[in-house]
Amino acid sequence: MAAPTVLEIALPTPLRRRFDYLPPEGVDTALLKPGQRVRVPFGNQRLIGLILRVKSESSLPLQNLRPAEALLDTAPLLPDELWRLCLWAADYYQHPIGDALHTALPVLLRQGEPDREKGEPYWQLTTEGKGLPEGALKRAPRQAELLAALQQRGALNRADLAALGVARSHVKTLEDKGLVYSREQVLTPPPEPKILRDTPLSLSDEQATALARIPENGFHISLLDGTTGSGKTEIYLQAIARTLTQGRQALVLVPEIGLTPQTLARFQRRFAQPVVALHSGMNDRERLDAWLQARDGRARIVIGTRSAIFTPMANLGILIVDEEHDSSFKQQDGFRYSARDLAALRAHRLGIPLILGSATPSLESLHNARTGRYDYLRLTQRAGNARPPELLTQDIRRQTLDEGFSPETLERIRATLESGNQVLVFLNRRGYAPTLECPDCGWLAECRHCDTRLTLHQTPRHLHCHHCDHQRAVPRSCPSCKSTRLQPLGQGTERSEEALQRHFPDTRVLRVDRDSTRQKNAFRDLVEEVHRGDPCILVGTQMLAKGHHFADVTLVVILDSDAGLFSTDFRGPERMGQLLLQVAGRAGRADKPGQVIIQTHHAEHPLVRTLLERGYHAFAELILSERRLTGLPPFRHMALIRAESKRPENAVAFLKQVRALAEQRHPPGHELGYLGPLPAMLEKRGDRFRYQLQVNAANRGALQKLLSQLAPEMEQHALAKRNRWSIDVDPQDMG
Repeated sequence: MAAPTVLEIALPTPLRRRFDYLPPEGVDTALLKPGQRVRVPFGNQRLIGLILRVKSESSLPLQNLRPAEALLDTAPLLPDELWRLCLWAADYYQHPIGDALHTALPVLLRQGEPDREKGEPYWQLTTEGKGLPEGALKRAPRQAELLAALQQRGALNRADLAALGVARSHVKTLEDKGLVYSREQVLTPPPEPKILRDTPLSLSDEQATALARIPENGFHISLLDGTTGSGKTEIYLQAIARTLTQGRQALVLVPEIGLTPQTLARFQRRFAQPVVALHSGMNDRERLDAWLQARDGRARIVIGTRSAIFTPMANLGILIVDEEHDSSFKQQDGFRYSARDLAALRAHRLGIPLILGSATPSLESLHNARTGRYDYLRLTQRAGNARPPELLTQDIRRQTLDEGFSPETLERIRATLESGNQVLVFLNRRGYAPTLECPDCGWLAECRHCDTRLTLHQTPRHLHCHHCDHQRAVPRSCPSCKSTRLQPLGQGTERSEEALQRHFPDTRVLRVDRDSTRQKNAFRDLVEEVHRGDPCILVGTQMLAKGHHFADVTLVVILDSDAGLFSTDFRGPERMGQLLLQVAGRAGRADKPGQVIIQTHHAEHPLVRTLLERGYHAFAELILSERRLTGLPPFRHMALIRAESKRPENAVAFLKQVRALAEQRHPPGHELGYLGPLPAMLEKRGDRFRYQLQVNAANRGALQKLLSQLAPEMEQHALAKRNRWSIDVDPQDMG
């Protein structure tokens, strides 16, 4: 008797288990392979699963197994190297395997769509249409014109119809009459023999030395540590050109959607080869088509945000992570993977070079470079004639500020505009003001669902919680004492915009934050306006800090530079230093000298003085020495076990039980340490109380062994059903 065939399937559920099914009826079992999608019944639902293994036995009686309903693919969706990377990532980040694998796929594939591109529609004549005599349909001249064009050319696409001025309704009429039918065709342009469209720039000695040290083949990680404006992108472009010459592909990761169109345009200007983007601003169809072009090898360069690390590539030859320090490369919910770290593993497994680029490298990458794990490439000079901006600290203690601006700052802004240049004002708080207060009784507008205050917005006027998205109208009087003298407290980007427009009524003030750029192409339109070069003031959040080249910005003003100094997150000072220097780097990037004014209440703070007087590397060394003493990453490894519940005692009790289980398996000591349960930095969010247990380890192996033992026990624990819980390995956000 032949052995039975059982499919071990990963389903997109929060359960940490695999599910056994019988093969779909009528499917040749020889065709079943890991990585193919199947549609299966799951309770009362129909889910799309991925085959993990084809086996001959199950822990359940075969008569209890349900058959899969359909096999959706003739071959595995992902190449073997990427399939194994996804499986490794699910294990390392302690995430349910089905959910992790589905996260790596485009949305349409998760929904069961076929893995093929949507073709370009074109129209042809049916047999009946071909049989019509010349001059038919005289009473409908537009239809007759369309008929004649089809008789002459054989087929027409959308562009042809537009050129003829034929409306879609005329085509539909002929389709209804049975004279015309449509088909879809994937148009594949012939391969372009030329690699470059534009001539590469001349490299400085530093750039040439750095490029020469990046190998064309073989696994090698380079940390390209270059000051803002030093020409890191030109090194990327020339390294990619070498890869394309070998017939291979390139994958470039960038931190923000806003950077993708700008980077895409620069790459398309340089290369004659197909370049595609992958990011969440695209619709599902666009993303799938780009994904398929990369998998089939037609897209030679792929530029994308975090999730693009899971893009299948036919012949990947180089990986680049730009602004590698940026925390957005770490997914903060669901499948909490780090795209930067997975890039290192993927490069290693493929045996290809990886370039990590930044003007302010993460402390983990600096540590790896200094211990020899990464090749350390430094660029200390700005490209061309550009000079580093002059950094000026302004102690605003005991100063009278006008909506956050000192008199000296306003005067420097005026002088910059009068000289025909542009100004960038940075404030990392959107909205009009951080909250609303009553000066008579001290009432503050607080979110009833979170331990935080509501932000006051003016356009439209309302109170908004940026943590749970709760919104409500601005009260006319104080809910506590009925006073009508309610007033905004603190400074946000809307308030800064209003103040600047009042001081400089003849100058265009452009606000750049999430609220002002919600509409499609809004950010692109703002950037294009700035690039026109007319005097203007840009005021915005960290969206302005990341990699943008504003040639006419010669003055950068940083209104509130102190927030990271006293953060309860141990990464706060590192992020503050990175953000300050990234923002400062927007000044004086072309031939014009730049200035940066940093308004601060703590000009004498050791970290501030070190950063501004001795630079980022001395600043990083100071923080690294503190981390070494306190046993924090990168000197020890960390995971956060989080729990949240509408009743705080449930979260605390669950994490206490988890800690007890952990200590039974491995008592606290040098190898493994435990801290908590403690309240999260924002203890209450969205009506749920949030607590966390910190686990730190001397080596990754011990931490992974413990977590892999704990995760299934946690899932089965009685208190797990009363909490939302997660494991965050290598956390970047301690909140």
